[in-house]
Amino acid sequence: MMEGLERKISDRTARVCVVGLGYVGLPTMVAIARAGYATTGIELNRWRVNEVNAGRSYIDDVSSETLAHFVNQGKVGATSSYDAAAESDVVIVCVPTPVDAHKEPDLAPLRNAVEELAERMMVHQLLLLQSTTFPGTTEEVVLPRVQRLDRQVGRDFYLAFSPERIDPGNKVHTLANIPKVVGGVTPRCTEVASAFLETFVDDVVAVSSPRVAEMTKLLENVFRSVNIALVNELSELGNRMGIDVREVIEAASTKPFGYMPFYPGVGVGGHCIPVDPFYLSWKAREYDFYVNFIDLAARTNDNRPYYVVSKIGDVLGERGKTVRGSRLLLLGMSFKEDIRDTRNSPALQIAGMLVQKGASVSYSDEFVPEVLVGDLRLESTALDERVLSEQDAVVVLVRHSYYDWHSVVNHGQLIMDAQGALRNLGPRMNVVAI
Repeated sequence: MMEGLERKISDRTARVCVVGLGYVGLPTMVAIARAGYATTGIELNRWRVNEVNAGRSYIDDVSSETLAHFVNQGKVGATSSYDAAAESDVVIVCVPTPVDAHKEPDLAPLRNAVEELAERMMVHQLLLLQSTTFPGTTEEVVLPRVQRLDRQVGRDFYLAFSPERIDPGNKVHTLANIPKVVGGVTPRCTEVASAFLETFVDDVVAVSSPRVAEMTKLLENVFRSVNIALVNELSELGNRMGIDVREVIEAASTKPFGYMPFYPGVGVGGHCIPVDPFYLSWKAREYDFYVNFIDLAARTNDNRPYYVVSKIGDVLGERGKTVRGSRLLLLGMSFKEDIRDTRNSPALQIAGMLVQKGASVSYSDEFVPEVLVGDLRLESTALDERVLSEQDAVVVLVRHSYYDWHSVVNHGQLIMDAQGALRNLGPRMNVVAI
């Protein structure tokens, strides 16, 4: 009976399997192990499997010391075989859900994982989905693949959706203290999933259905996408009007109600904000509904790197130079500060466009030792007085906390600041905000 699984959850003897050991799956597996469970990760990338089993982390939010501790305790292990799922009481799916070249949902990784799991599904097993997706995925895509005539959801197995909310590199808001939303296909599914999540997350928020949970994640990131697009557009207007929009935002932030600050940048990166609006837009069309406002914001954010490259060309042109042949040092290559994650990084996209335009591009980012820009492999350059002084321009794309901004402005001939990193240093003749 199901009470057996709940008893296993309560005394931490439930066997847990995490499918996908990326930026969500690996931290999730470690958090579950920390709660006392024995966990196995399924990962098709054999290099990752070997790294996990050797106790070496490849994710910023999990230290190798922590990973090795749980590996040595026998609480964490990894494999490329889905057979591990057949021996598990709880299976958590954390596979990628990207968009294709046409900005449409690509559910192939999720479908493939679910097909493998369906063949091995145990009676009274809890299947918990975390991969961000459009409303209806759990019930319309996953449920038909795992439910058989002799296997009824809510009775013989349990299916729920609980969106991941991990913020890579955030030391304050962690997997354990960020509230966890969960919605099951049946009330019993929600109850069982909540009982499990409560063992390693401080606050669990149960909602009425998987669709509500799926839509919750999309709302969170569409909200950010729209507001980022707004301030990016206002920053372009401010550029023409000679107004520092960052100063405007700081002034507006003094209002104690009805306002939340967002800041302009070089674009949106990571797996969520560049992707999630397109999942919602695609699903909306099924209902003859067009989310024009959301689509416009997504396109505005997609265009931001092109604007930055255009501004770089303008600033060089004002000094009698062109992008072609100019030596440009880019500061930062990850998608945000103080992490090594380059997924959908606008900085990487900007580097590619500058290379295509004929610039001699180098970069400095201690978090990202090397990158592939088209067919060109670049290695991070150490920042020193000579390197800075040799550049036609230094472009600030990511605001890593370790950068010595005083050294940058003192030794660089021309610095283009796309992140407001140098505002507090006061006016400098060689610094241009873009």
